[in-house]
Amino acid sequence: MKTVNKIELFDTTLRDGTQGEGVNLSIADKLMITEKLDEFGIDIIEGGWPGSNPKDEEYFQKVKSLKLKNAKICAFGSTARFPDKIESDNNLNKLVEAGTPYVSIFGKTWRFHSRESLGLTDAQNAELIHGSVKYLTGKGINVIFDAEHFFDGYKDNPEFAVNMLKAAENGGASTVVLCDTNGGTLPEEIYNITSEVKKHISKTIGIHCHNDGELGVANSLAAVRAGALHVQGTINGVGERVGNANLCSIIPNLMLKLKLETKSNVNLEHLTSLSHYVYEMMNLVPNSRAAFIGKSAFAHKGGIHVSSVLKNSRMYEHINPQAVGNKQRVIVSDLSGQSNIRYKAKELGIELPDKQEFSKKFVQSIKSLEYEGFQFDGAEASFELLLREELGEKSSFFEIVYSKINVMFNDNGEEYSEAVLKVQVDEKVEHTAADGDGPVNALDRALRKALVTFYPEISKIHLIDYKVRVLGDSDGTAAKVRVLIESSDGEATWSTVGVSENIIRASLQALSDSLNYKLYQWHKLNTARVI
Repeated sequence: MKTVNKIELFDTTLRDGTQGEGVNLSIADKLMITEKLDEFGIDIIEGGWPGSNPKDEEYFQKVKSLKLKNAKICAFGSTARFPDKIESDNNLNKLVEAGTPYVSIFGKTWRFHSRESLGLTDAQNAELIHGSVKYLTGKGINVIFDAEHFFDGYKDNPEFAVNMLKAAENGGASTVVLCDTNGGTLPEEIYNITSEVKKHISKTIGIHCHNDGELGVANSLAAVRAGALHVQGTINGVGERVGNANLCSIIPNLMLKLKLETKSNVNLEHLTSLSHYVYEMMNLVPNSRAAFIGKSAFAHKGGIHVSSVLKNSRMYEHINPQAVGNKQRVIVSDLSGQSNIRYKAKELGIELPDKQEFSKKFVQSIKSLEYEGFQFDGAEASFELLLREELGEKSSFFEIVYSKINVMFNDNGEEYSEAVLKVQVDEKVEHTAADGDGPVNALDRALRKALVTFYPEISKIHLIDYKVRVLGDSDGTAAKVRVLIESSDGEATWSTVGVSENIIRASLQALSDSLNYKLYQWHKLNTARVI
């Protein structure tokens, strides 16, 4: 029976990933991400460097209490500093104290670094690597050797670079990882060099790439095609400088495109949710255009594209979005055709007239509005209200009959904003006022204050994002502005849009759409319950 070589997935989000600018994780954050990575199917999780800071040391103590099903925990560090002081090296002993089944240590495989940075001869550098690995394996630890700057080192002096790998192999390392530390190597170089290394190394070969040339994923796949069976990376590609190779792209490419098996059973359909979870824990804005897991990864805007996708999604989708836990989306915009409208209507559960004339007319209406500055691909709640209004459904639950904004400044530079509104619901008019942190916040408070008497559920809604874009670059302060608002009721989120030469009016339009949209949803739900 032919032996199938399975890919070992090594995640370094909690170590290399935290070196990215703007990334900071608490111990609790790291423990929760550890559990998510384990559930997903990662083989080895590199948790940090216990010799570098107290937080990582505490993580390695607390992670022992987690009941992981698949993953093994790995501590990270460097080789000893001096060849004759290996057993007393503080860094190595901190790794031993971490008590993890795996340890990854890095050593110099670029002669330039070995001589210039450490001041070592070739023999001393080899002894440093061999002795450090042997010391750790002698403690019963599975050692992964990270060959730092390997590809730069190999291009500079192949013999030296390979000899350092042999030193780690002879010391007992189970895996030697070829690191593109500077992230500047090209895929064909990665493939060729990895192929050559396989001729000299019998242990498992791994790959660790950075993304400085936007080739981290491509380089990782090239190494696998050349024989690497251990792949390192981070979730969402976070990491030093522009980041590490992105596991959210590497893993589906390995499984769906190269048809390779992984050591653990990977829950690929949870990939998108894992990506979003890590973004949330790191307090980073998700990349909507990220391959496989981005919000736009399977979004279709052009009318011809949508028409084709409705017939067979394979025409414009390279995989089934559900395979990675994502979903197909159709966007309505000035590029839309009738197919877009009918797709969105079906998605929203709205029945359209069979006559194509309706869709054609509504498409032209949308295109006219977008020409004026509206944007519905980022404000689908406003689009739904427009469509329902066109169909004659009640989509407006109130009318603003009067509004006034007061913004005042005193001599101390303090600002005071107040909104005064008259809001009509059926035949009743509510006259109210509210102050706020700026005019838009005052408007939001006043509007919800006026409506809560009629619709108590309004109190659950709050604004979570507010964006303004000036349209046109030649009209100065008289230019139109587009306001996009994202709202939430604690469970769902939705977006609305407003456009005007007056930023307050545009904001009020988007705010009104936001509340009307949710009121419609609640009205529809309650009506269904009564029926």
